[in-house]
Amino acid sequence: MLGDIDPAELGVTNSHDHLFFASKLLPGQELDDPTLAIEDLLGFQGMGGAAVVQWTPFGLGRRTHKLAWMAEELGMHVVAATGLHRAAHYSPAVLNGVVDDLVRVFVDDLVEGTPPTDLPHEPRTGPRAGLIKVAGGYHGVDSHARLTLTAAAVAHDETGAPIAVHLELGTAGLEVADLLCEKLGVPPDRVILGHLNRNPDPRVQREIAETGVFLAFDGPSRANHATDWRLADGLEALVAAGHGGQLLLGGDTTTAAARYAAEGPGMRYLLTTLVPRLTKRLGGDLVTAMLVANPARAFATSWRK
Repeated sequence: MLGDIDPAELGVTNSHDHLFFASKLLPGQELDDPTLAIEDLLGFQGMGGAAVVQWTPFGLGRRTHKLAWMAEELGMHVVAATGLHRAAHYSPAVLNGVVDDLVRVFVDDLVEGTPPTDLPHEPRTGPRAGLIKVAGGYHGVDSHARLTLTAAAVAHDETGAPIAVHLELGTAGLEVADLLCEKLGVPPDRVILGHLNRNPDPRVQREIAETGVFLAFDGPSRANHATDWRLADGLEALVAAGHGGQLLLGGDTTTAAARYAAEGPGMRYLLTTLVPRLTKRLGGDLVTAMLVANPARAFATSWRK
């Protein structure tokens, strides 16, 4: 949020989280309290965290100007996203205001700066986004996903920004990778697929890794999503297959109830609980790579026009 940095300066990174997030699909669970956001950041920072990548895209209350202020106050690296989530998250007014020119919206956020509030066609000022966040469909690539993924590929070509993709319940990873990398020509190492742990099929995870994209394992402590208890097995299998350099770890806090202040796992859970468990299983060097070296490559911007 405070300008480009050398990737080597990123440090211990939460590769997928949300400090601000508001969707009509989660009424009453908005992440919109700056005080609680700062508390979550401080908890992560106090455990050694240095950077947080916020995947909240355009139109969902990302509050980039507040993110920039928080980053400066706490001395942390905070990366914000442009992009567009699944259509179900938006009101028709927001979608109708941007879908006709998604490439321009994405590129302007990345190059010119983000608007104070996410109103269609509001002038861009201030901090820039650092990645493009879009979404696949459930077990496939629907028409909305095809539209946003295609726009993301064009915006990547113009800016060099990485593309992060929400996989609905962890599905359609291969289809998304095929569209972005094979059909639209995005280099695989510029693509990050999220929520791979929500669909813990080891065969599919390995096939996705073989495409060369980054795999984000995020959303810890969601017992009903088979996340934590299968995480070590999935990561160990991918490391054994030679894909350790493509793995990322994140928290994906999306509701107010998940905040640490609300007795949820909070952002610090990644470092207080998951990392010690994974270190015992995989070794400190591999886990450190997932937190430091891999994010530094995944979130680097290759070039800007």
